[in-house]
This record gives sequence, structure tokens and C-alpha cells, in this order.
Amino acid sequence: MPEPVTAADEAREFAFTARDFERVCAMIRARAGIALAPSKRDMVYSRLSRRLRALRLDSFAAYLQLLDEPRHPEWEAFTNALTTNLTAFFREPHHFETLQTLLREARGPRPLLLWSAAASTGEEPYSIAISACEAFGTLRPPVRILATDLDTQVLQTAERGVYPLERIERLDAARRQRFFRRGVGSREGYCRVVDELRALVHFRPLNLLDERWPLRGPYTAIFCRNVMIYFDRPTQHRVLSHLVPLLADDGLLFAGHSESFFHAAELVRPCGRTVYRRA
Repeated sequence: MPEPVTAADEAREFAFTARDFERVCAMIRARAGIALAPSKRDMVYSRLSRRLRALRLDSFAAYLQLLDEPRHPEWEAFTNALTTNLTAFFREPHHFETLQTLLREARGPRPLLLWSAAASTGEEPYSIAISACEAFGTLRPPVRILATDLDTQVLQTAERGVYPLERIERLDAARRQRFFRRGVGSREGYCRVVDELRALVHFRPLNLLDERWPLRGPYTAIFCRNVMIYFDRPTQHRVLSHLVPLLADDGLLFAGHSESFFHAAELVRPCGRTVYRRA
């Protein structure tokens, strides 16, 4: 039986069938672990139709055929288009208060390793860097921060460290003055994180669903926030089984405000508001 055609379907530039949407859902789930709800169909059409125009294709069927080749370069743009990146400086501020306490107590002879596992456009890893600077009272604290993300485009933005001024307007004046430089001339309306802060953070792409991660711990803190909500529980458990061995014995795992890992009690135990230790 043919699919019913809705008014929205008729108004679209490209035909986008239920089968097309199902194929997109299966592809992004296999590649990135993201489970798209049926309500995301319009969002998927909006984001991927830009790729059809860029490639001068006339149908979703033709576009998805490109992705039948696992190594096709379009896979990167496809994944970037469907990755949601919502972030802010010091989002969930209680986490950074906990981090500062942890850093003060964890001082040692070696630099402390910290990891932002879903770095997005950089606000989270730079917030981690600011917290470290404040905890140690210097712009050169003994920490090394790794910032990873699946989306290569947002990592480029993060590495530049340039943001519209409204992105830092909620920070107190002392933080804005110490850790950011306002742009002038053609850069008016923007700011850039100070060089010392940028030097603390190393950005690199990483897919949390990869079987092997080229990482070495132990990490004093791992921020993996607001990414697990896109995974089903078996996938969450698999990712946690990779994360937990990288934690230091006294290290902390920070999760998003709507995430809980009670189904993985053999791996982690809660020790605060969406904060976990190794079980």
C-alpha cells in the first residue's frame, strides 16, 4: 500500500518518504548511536536537505545511495548535520564547583588529566580550564584537558575559541575580564578566550561508539554530559564500560542533568548530583 501523502510532504522541495527516514535513523544509530524519535522527521529533512542542495542532488534516495559506501566522504557531513550541539559556559554550575574541590584535593607531582568527551563548540572544556585556573590560582595550572567530539565542524569552532559576546554575558565581570579578550574593529561583538586557556585544551575527534579509543588515563575527571540521552541502555552500558577504566581511583564522572546510570551499578556509583565514582 503506498504511503499517505501529507500537506507537509507536498510542500517539500525533495521527496522524503517514511522509508527514507527509517534509513536515516538506522544509519545514524549505527554510526553514532543516536536514536531518533519519529517526531524528528521534519528536523532530519531540514538538516539533510541542505546537503542535497550542496551536492546538487534531486532526491533523498540519491543522497542515501552515496552513504551505501562506508568510506564515502559525505559520512562526515551527514553525521555533523544530525548531531545536536547545545552547550553554554558553566552549564550546570554545581559540576564545576565540585570539580574545583576535586582538583584542590588531588594535587600531585604530575599534571592532572581531565576529559570533556562531548566538547561541542568548546564552552565545556574552556569552563573546565577556567575552573582549574581558579582552583590553582594561576593561568598555568598543572592540568591537561582533552576535548573530543564526533562533530568535526564544532571542534573547529571550539579550537578557535571565538564567541559572540552574548555567550559570556552571564559570567561574572571578573571571569570575563580575566579569561576573555573583546574584539575590536571588524571583530567587534565577539570575544576570544585568552591564549593561556587555549593552551590547556587539546581538541581531537572521537566517536564514543568506536570499539577502541586511542586514550590513556587515568583521568581525574571525565565530563560526558547530555550525550548518553541519545543512546539506548545497552549502548550506554557499552560506553560506560569504556569510560570507567579510564577514571583514576578517586576520579569523578560527570553526567547530564537528565541522565542516570542506576542500570550500571556494577560500573559506577552516584556520589552527588549526576556525579559518579567507579563502583
